[in-house]
Amino acid sequence: MKTRIGITVGALLLSACSSPSPTPVPVRPDLGAVLFAGDSVAAGESAPLTEAFAAAGVRFRSIASEGGGNVVGPNAEATWETLPAAIAEDRPAVVIYQITTYDWGTEPEQRAAYTRLAESVGDATLVIVTVPPIRADDFYTPHLADLARTATVARDVPGAHLLDASEVWGTEFTPDGRSTDGIHTCPQGAARFTTWLLRALAALWPGFTPPAPDTWANTGWSTDRRFVGC
Repeated sequence: MKTRIGITVGALLLSACSSPSPTPVPVRPDLGAVLFAGDSVAAGESAPLTEAFAAAGVRFRSIASEGGGNVVGPNAEATWETLPAAIAEDRPAVVIYQITTYDWGTEPEQRAAYTRLAESVGDATLVIVTVPPIRADDFYTPHLADLARTATVARDVPGAHLLDASEVWGTEFTPDGRSTDGIHTCPQGAARFTTWLLRALAALWPGFTPPAPDTWANTGWSTDRRFVGC
């Protein structure tokens, strides 16, 4: 049986004291419905995000996929078979795509995929979030150059807003808030990410007010089965 892990609200506030200052989105001031996509890293982060957006009164759905979820690289074909329909069905105002640990490919391939994603969100606004740094094993090592390039490529995609999550994770892998597998997040890390992301979205959408951490930090999501090696 898993033990509920308490998330320190004070730590969350401190971790978010330096928030990004992107250019506000020149559209509707409120955030609107949010669709969250990515791989299993994003799937774990969706646990606190679900609670936080509910506390904020914002409709939120995660379609993050364990073992895939990427729009370029292996499994991308499977993602594209379902992603456009999911966006059309959900009719979100905002689509957040966290770059996955499988976004492998050449620079032109990555650019084409992120551009296709921006074109596929319709009237929604696309927000691309950088992937947390990983502790690469033999499986990932050949693809580190591809992963290192993703943020630079995504930054230049027309119509997309890039959010750099290095404020949460740093630029090199550290075990703080991360799973022992070197890839995924633990509850404390996912909570810090949630606090940071909410503040980043508030900078883009001035009409959105992030909910207080004590409304979502300890609602039971930390026992989610996706948090392993914590």
